[in-house]
Amino acid sequence: MSTSEMTNETRKQQDAVKYYTASQWQLIWWRFRRHKAAMVGAIVLLTMIITGVFAEFFAPYGPTTRDSKQVYSAPQIPQFWDHNGFSLRPFVHGVTTKRDPVTLRLIAKPDPETRIYLEFFAHTGEDYDFFGLFKSDLRLFALDDPKAKIHLFGTDDLGRDVFSRVLYASRTSLSVGFIGVMLSFVLALVIGGIAGYYGGWTDYTIQRGTEIIRVIPIIPLYMGISAAFPPEWTNIQVYFAMTIIFGFLGWPTLARRIRGHLLSQRHEDYVLAAELSGASPYRVISKHMLPSFTSYIIVDLVISFPYIILSETALSFIGLGLRPPSVSWGILLQEGQNVRAIEQAPWLFIPAAFVVVAVLAFTILGDGLRDAADPYQVADK
Repeated sequence: MSTSEMTNETRKQQDAVKYYTASQWQLIWWRFRRHKAAMVGAIVLLTMIITGVFAEFFAPYGPTTRDSKQVYSAPQIPQFWDHNGFSLRPFVHGVTTKRDPVTLRLIAKPDPETRIYLEFFAHTGEDYDFFGLFKSDLRLFALDDPKAKIHLFGTDDLGRDVFSRVLYASRTSLSVGFIGVMLSFVLALVIGGIAGYYGGWTDYTIQRGTEIIRVIPIIPLYMGISAAFPPEWTNIQVYFAMTIIFGFLGWPTLARRIRGHLLSQRHEDYVLAAELSGASPYRVISKHMLPSFTSYIIVDLVISFPYIILSETALSFIGLGLRPPSVSWGILLQEGQNVRAIEQAPWLFIPAAFVVVAVLAFTILGDGLRDAADPYQVADK
């Protein structure tokens, strides 16, 4: 046997040892990274989460900062060259405002003869309070002219920067989805686990309660709940109330899946062996039964995110969800639901692209996690 063949054989043996001694999470990671589309979805969601959490730094302005001279201003795209030549620094053209002689509305138009350069990690003078931890005015980018303002996604009817508001809205919408899913996930595990493990009258009672919740009409329910919110409630109180409602109404589907799998497995030999060895019901369910269908739980958990995000977006869009001056994807889309916005400011629909991308990313990520958690898949180390 040649040296190269011996090296290959040794490498195969090492890979085999590594594979059979790896933990379950290592195997899942090795399988997951083979799914290129799921990796892209994970990167997209991670980018949204980071820019949302640190929106004060990435956004050039606050969510309520107004620029009265640029109402319904078109998006400004940084560029490196124009008719005056090439520049190593990105820049945008200046903006001039003129009043429409018919509507008397100020119209912002770019001035191609004026260049205003971008600078990164700039101190803008507009302080922000980062979650009560510290105050700063450092932003990722700004214009070198303190009197000029940049609007990557344009402005709305009050002159507020759409790009900044989208980043703050991402934080709100994604956090609503995360907290709501975590709450519904815990409820589904507890309720579905009890129903599937004990069966009998316990299962019957829980299933009847689950069916009552499933048949409740969602839109009328949300209309009633929205009307029941006290008008003196703050935006924070409305935010947490909506999140808790989403969590309490989102658990029945996952709970029924968990209950069905536990019913089919509670008489298996490994479950009886665990019970005979003195394991408690909690340990039997959490350590022996639930891991056997981890892939199903992961898929349902991840797919629940876009469901809650879409629910919050739809309810805020029709005025039943969060209230201004809070910002979420639904509230931003609500600002572009009139004919004037469609005709004069189509960029107000940019938040819809973020909703679509987030939902697709969650769906693709769920498919990748499902394949990675399948115990019959072969891992690529």
